[in-house]
Amino acid sequence: MRHAFLILAHNEFEILKLLVSRLDDVRNDIFIHFDRKVAVLPEIKVKEAGLTILEDRKDVRWGGFSMIEAEYALFEAAAAKGPYQYYHLLSGVDLPLKSQDCIHGFFDAHDGKEFIGYTWTEMPREFVRKMRRWHLFPEEFKSRNIFKKAFRAGFIRFQEAFGIIRNKNVDFKKGSQWVSITDGMIHYLLDHKDWVRKTFRNTFSPDELVVQTLCRMSPFRDNIFNTTDDATGCMRAISWRENPGSSEMVLKDWSAEDYGLLKESPALFARKFNSSDMGFINKILELSK
Repeated sequence: MRHAFLILAHNEFEILKLLVSRLDDVRNDIFIHFDRKVAVLPEIKVKEAGLTILEDRKDVRWGGFSMIEAEYALFEAAAAKGPYQYYHLLSGVDLPLKSQDCIHGFFDAHDGKEFIGYTWTEMPREFVRKMRRWHLFPEEFKSRNIFKKAFRAGFIRFQEAFGIIRNKNVDFKKGSQWVSITDGMIHYLLDHKDWVRKTFRNTFSPDELVVQTLCRMSPFRDNIFNTTDDATGCMRAISWRENPGSSEMVLKDWSAEDYGLLKESPALFARKFNSSDMGFINKILELSK
């Protein structure tokens, strides 16, 4: 069966074009959502794959529900043209590490499994505030408007002081936003769109929780490929690095010094890349021939 590749894009369009070139296979259909803030869309061409550029473009803002809306726009567009054996959610700065024959062969061998990464099964304390409180203006988290910042912070403190808790009965799970899922799982996500909106709207940074939480609630939970390692679970190499002076991990672009690691990686896809070193990018492209 055919595969659907769903791409969220907002910059680095040279990388996006290279990604599309590596997905351009008669067995694939490609769906691209461009952030509404992109004024001039790049010209994307394919020779063998189907290509759909979504007209319903969301204004995607970090930390807000708009990322989920963009994902659902892709899910709906692909499901309308399906069914597909697998639906792969990618960013526009990802690249495959394996050939299309290898990727299709892998999913044929594991047909029916859900490739969804999980980073933890118990909710850390900081996520109680993100998921169980009402957040005002989450789409404007990076705004410099001091009045909105103060009002937002004050409303959180008000909820904490008076013990206001939402989503009490939701067992949230977290992992990588980037997944490869079956037709059945896609339709389960679409069937629960209203629940997702009610549960995750006015939370903070929900994009790494929606699919993980819903899958663990669903009949598809027994089909999860791996629940103990996020990277293996989604078959993606993601460059999390230590942030100096902080206990948090931050997402970094892959660079030439990582080539050996990526070459030996069992992952099918990797994120994220930039066009500053095209010699390195060309070496990565050779891996997926």
